[in-house]
Amino acid sequence: MTPTITLDAPLSAAGIAAVADGADLVLSAAARERIVRARFIVEALVEQGIRGYGINTGVGALSDIVIDRGLQRALSRNIVFSHACGIGAPLGRRETRAVMAAQIANFAHGASGVRIEIVETLLALLCADLLPVIPSRGSVGYLTHAAAIALVLLGHGAVLARDKRMTGTEALAAVGRTALVLEAKEGLSLVNGTPCATGLGALAVSRARHLFAWADVAAAMAYENLGAQADAFAAETLSLRRSQGLADVGATLRDLLSGSPRLAETTGRRTQDPLSLRAIPQIHGAARDALTDVAAVVERELASVTDNPAVAGTPEAPRILSQAHAVAAALGLSLDALGVAVAQMAAISERRIDRLVNPLVSGLPAFLAVSDGVASGYMIAQYTAAALVAENRGLAAPASLGGGITSALQEDILTHATPAATKALALLDNLRDVLAIELLAAAQAYDLQPEERRAAPRMQAVRRRIRALAPLYADDRPMNEDIAAVAAFLEVTEAGDATRSAGERDAPSA
Repeated sequence: MTPTITLDAPLSAAGIAAVADGADLVLSAAARERIVRARFIVEALVEQGIRGYGINTGVGALSDIVIDRGLQRALSRNIVFSHACGIGAPLGRRETRAVMAAQIANFAHGASGVRIEIVETLLALLCADLLPVIPSRGSVGYLTHAAAIALVLLGHGAVLARDKRMTGTEALAAVGRTALVLEAKEGLSLVNGTPCATGLGALAVSRARHLFAWADVAAAMAYENLGAQADAFAAETLSLRRSQGLADVGATLRDLLSGSPRLAETTGRRTQDPLSLRAIPQIHGAARDALTDVAAVVERELASVTDNPAVAGTPEAPRILSQAHAVAAALGLSLDALGVAVAQMAAISERRIDRLVNPLVSGLPAFLAVSDGVASGYMIAQYTAAALVAENRGLAAPASLGGGITSALQEDILTHATPAATKALALLDNLRDVLAIELLAAAQAYDLQPEERRAAPRMQAVRRRIRALAPLYADDRPMNEDIAAVAAFLEVTEAGDATRSAGERDAPSA
């Protein structure tokens, strides 16, 4: 049964992620009332001839040109068409759903002034999984992505129903609706605000939290295979540094490695381990702390009105609030920081992979190959991980510093929040693939350990899950198939579930 989220108070980042994954979204009675009331205010502004940006004026550098009432519908329509100039491959299903959910949530604050029919049509398309084709490139902030959604409401653009492509008119007919004629302000509101960056940012936060948990599991598997010194993760040791992320990672690692005969055997053999092993709590923990900060920014953005202008007051005393809340500087800065944290997580994972395949430090067969010389094993898989980490260095460069001038000096500083969000998602794709390689290499390492070097119970559970997807590698098939299978598994499986035995997973919750 499809879960349903009721939009009343500000939608959370977790709510956006749930809708991205397929949950339905519905309006509460209170949210519906706020939307309807805001529309009455816009109509009063129009009736009274009160000047408002994008209502009865042009936009951007044309903001001082007053638009006659008879042309205000044309203004709304033209804004959508002229702003629909994105290019490149379309956003994926989850990304598109996240953006649409954030846009609906922004309207539900009751400060935008679009008709309830606009929001109901967006909800109908979202719940039917009829998703506008949104070109992924060409937006310095939000305009082109949002315009691609708005096109569909007008019966234009393109829509994907899973793998079937249809026109906007066909998609509207499929949900029992016809093309809308936009009224004053609606064209601007449909392309305005930060829902694009906020929706993508909420999805990035959710994915990062998910993959960071998997990074702890992969690290524990490498750590155990390499016979490192477990006392570096002791609670007393880690408590010397103040970091919630570090404390959480330390507790996770202690749980994952509890009862490890392998680590019991190697205790005291070295004074201390190399940093890619010893500093797992410090590096993974710092990334988690950064993620906590980013998540707080995304939550604040979802709780904020980001339409410009916003409307306030009452139909009897309408007010127009011109501001710059559509500028998502906080999102751009924080999502850039998340990108760096994700890149760092991939970098330390690749270093652990290198140690697993290097016979000079692993104590295992060279490159985890099943036969010396004849087989290459995981030699080139480590190259792939290194290539992804190198790619991440470019992707992690800050988008928010891109600057730029648009609209004839009217919009003369840009904060590039949407590019920061799309880069963060691309970095997460690379992290997922590097972790898939680390998990495969660690599973192979377990297979090549002497029989008496048994793994911790939770590590054995993960190893079984990996082996169900990819058997022992003996240079007998293309390795990219194994990497793809494990990467797909990581996307849909919670790390905590994978570390439990079948009996634990089947046991009823208390």
